[in-house]
Amino acid sequence: MKEKILNSKLILLIPAYWTCIFDIIITIINQSDEYWKGNLSKANEGNPIGAFMMANHTSGIFIVCALWLILIGIIGLKLSNRKLKFFALFVLIAHSFGASSWLSNYYGFWYAIIFIFINSIMYIEFENIYETRKKGKVLNT
Repeated sequence: MKEKILNSKLILLIPAYWTCIFDIIITIINQSDEYWKGNLSKANEGNPIGAFMMANHTSGIFIVCALWLILIGIIGLKLSNRKLKFFALFVLIAHSFGASSWLSNYYGFWYAIIFIFINSIMYIEFENIYETRKKGKVLNT
């Protein structure tokens, strides 16, 4: 039974993880060549924690992102159903904002809008799957 609850919670975190990973990838891809060659003052990151890590070492972005991805899972699995929905939506919105700043500045306005639209659909669809599975568990136990 505990494994089924774990799987259901992970389903709701999929859109959050997708958006977070997309934000991470677009952040890494759009760093300047100067930054990757060691000029840490060229780090381009809006998140103060990420910016601090990037300003200290080129691997900083990878370390902070790995820790954040792990923390999302730990927090998500510990939260109650209602709080999990808020948390997953918060992560999705925060990383949609972060990734959208890259998308609109480097690729154009409509890429950001389409990205946010896809994320919105994804959240609603995965939330529906989560609720359906949750109801199925209540009926089966």
